[in-house]
Amino acid sequence: MSGFENDGQTVLRNMLFGRWAAKAMGLSEADASAYSNALAQDTFDPQRNDVFSKVRGDFDAAGVSIPDDEILRVMTNLMIDAGKLMPTSSGGSTDGAAAMLKRHLTR
Repeated sequence: MSGFENDGQTVLRNMLFGRWAAKAMGLSEADASAYSNALAQDTFDPQRNDVFSKVRGDFDAAGVSIPDDEILRVMTNLMIDAGKLMPTSSGGSTDGAAAMLKRHLTR
């Protein structure tokens, strides 16, 4: 798997993770969408790509008491799920999907 394919998988994981975290915080559908998109965009920013710390801090601020090991378990499971959702052909479709996702998120 190339680094770019891994980026696409991480972006997708972060979107799914953002949806999970938003639900745990009781965010509205619009706020949940914005939150998950922001986590996905942060994948490409070295200053903000620590999504675990971001969500942990947001949970603490919102009074959500989910332990770190549960958050890490969810992150791991969602990375596996994201990998299963990525295209598997070797003709570059994964690179194309990752590029399309990156373009969509950085508009």
